[in-house]
Amino acid sequence: MSVSGDFFQFRSGELTPVDVALADNLTVADSFLVLDGTVRAIDKHFERFAGSIESELTKAQLPDFFSQFIDSIPRKGEWFPRIEYRASQPEGERLFSRIRPAPELTESVQLWSLDEPDPREQPQVKGPDLSICQRLRRKANLNGADEAVILSDDGYIADGALSSILWWRGETLCAPDHTTTWLPSVTRSLLLKIANQAGYETKMERARPADLAGCEIWSVSALQGIRSVVSWGDIPVGMASHKKSFTKRLSLFAEPLPMQTTSFPGAL
Repeated sequence: MSVSGDFFQFRSGELTPVDVALADNLTVADSFLVLDGTVRAIDKHFERFAGSIESELTKAQLPDFFSQFIDSIPRKGEWFPRIEYRASQPEGERLFSRIRPAPELTESVQLWSLDEPDPREQPQVKGPDLSICQRLRRKANLNGADEAVILSDDGYIADGALSSILWWRGETLCAPDHTTTWLPSVTRSLLLKIANQAGYETKMERARPADLAGCEIWSVSALQGIRSVVSWGDIPVGMASHKKSFTKRLSLFAEPLPMQTTSFPGAL
């Protein structure tokens, strides 16, 4: 299958188009939304990506790779580019990028609790479990929902298949604590920071889906930002009273794509 024009491999210091689909698994990946040349917290995405790479040779390539990748992103339109590290490829040729149109952006989401044990193999690294999480989302679709929620073995909220789950208890913004396993989310981190800066309390807690009855619930991601949960099985969901103001605050983090990578800690 040809993917020329949207799939690139970093070889000999240059991004080179790749004309075949690769069958090997992703080792690390990261992606983010670009709207008319602006992006939120791209340095945090690069930092997370770099922090999951073990190869010293690949780490040394990251500044040039990031710089050329940024240059390749169109400055007009809605895009959802992805960077990839594939450890099965030859040393020095393990970095890849994809330039993809952004999927549809939506304001709300219906959740479904996964009815099987957490199948993720490396849930705290973005990339190796993407195909598994995409399968979980398709399973949610078959059950009349948009997103699957992964639960711990004893039924506590861990993560969305391809998002993070947050909720409000009154004026306190809550998120799963470290008793369950969730992917370190750039958007989750930004929203908790925004809440603190705006004078709201934040809390990490251990909660089952039923414990969120009556709460305002969010599904958040780099692609969608904040989506209000409008249904979750038979759980009564609260009104989206904080979403509008926090979406506006989150938008303030959008900045033009940088011209160089020297300010990215993950690239050093």
